Amino acid sequence: MGNLPLLKILFLTTLSFVVAVLWTPLLTHILYRYKLGKQIRSAESAPIASNLHKKKSGTPAMGGVLVWGTTLALALVFFYVNRVSDNNFFRSLNFLTRPETLLPLGALVASALVGLFDDILNVKKIGPYGGGLSLRYRLFIFTLIAIVGAWWFYFKLDWDVLHVPFLGNYSIGPWYIPLFIFIISATSFSVNETDGLDGLAGGVLLIAFASYGGIAFMQGRINLATFCFVITGALLAFLWFNIPPARFFMGDTGAMSLGVTLGVVAMLTNSILLLPLFGFILVVESLSVIIQVGSKKIRGKKVFLSSPIHHHLEASGWPESKIVMRFWIVTGVMSFLGLMIYLLDRGI
Repeated sequence: MGNLPLLKILFLTTLSFVVAVLWTPLLTHILYRYKLGKQIRSAESAPIASNLHKKKSGTPAMGGVLVWGTTLALALVFFYVNRVSDNNFFRSLNFLTRPETLLPLGALVASALVGLFDDILNVKKIGPYGGGLSLRYRLFIFTLIAIVGAWWFYFKLDWDVLHVPFLGNYSIGPWYIPLFIFIISATSFSVNETDGLDGLAGGVLLIAFASYGGIAFMQGRINLATFCFVITGALLAFLWFNIPPARFFMGDTGAMSLGVTLGVVAMLTNSILLLPLFGFILVVESLSVIIQVGSKKIRGKKVFLSSPIHHHLEASGWPESKIVMRFWIVTGVMSFLGLMIYLLDRGI
């Protein structure tokens, strides 16, 4: 019985990968049949990025459905299996509970549907820059979702504690609400900006979710840990088809949902100050955009050849695969550092 929680996590992670791989042909058939291809940004709005990626125009987006769809399906299946089955093992596979996973799963699905709507706008070429929601509207939507989550944490869970490694817990009262909104909005924006090269966002998110899954496991939050690793298993399957040349892209339905959910998990584990380490590349990517935009408005000059920074490296001559794999390595190293800090903080 002592190994049952670990067995549950390993089994469901593997099952998530297998299920995602098995239904990928159906997803790709739909994406290609209905020509749900991504529109590359126009040469007028982003000349360098457009030139670098014009060969990818028409590659189906919405591949993120593979990740959140698999996670939602497994959560619902084993939730109902737990209600009707007499087998203790199958009953134990349920990981959908109100205290641990209802909020992150709800955030995952809600933001995924918003992202799916944005992807459809892109395919239909509705909106600025060739289609899709503008940055202003995306940030507005991220903020709305974050406000709902902040309300749930502060008023429903009565949660206002911020943990600072090596210093302890601090009750920050109502300041927890703007902090929550900032974290969710910033993480969502950062993932969205990182999703620009084949396999980049998927690999970075996989490592980040696995790291938080490990933290949740050490905290005894088995269902939350399982939730993180189910996403990890689905991301592994996504990467199988997303590494260069990508069979499909993650799309906003994946980037938005996984960014929001990563932020929610960070808050649930009360380890938000470790998020910049687990998501180090996400921070670098978003900072490069902020610096570029700020420099153009203030100085009238660009700092990077193109932003986010992965486009700058591409324009500098780096092959796409080299950028992606090195960013994976950096994410892994920084995540090891984050986990080390967590363990030292716990006195292990």
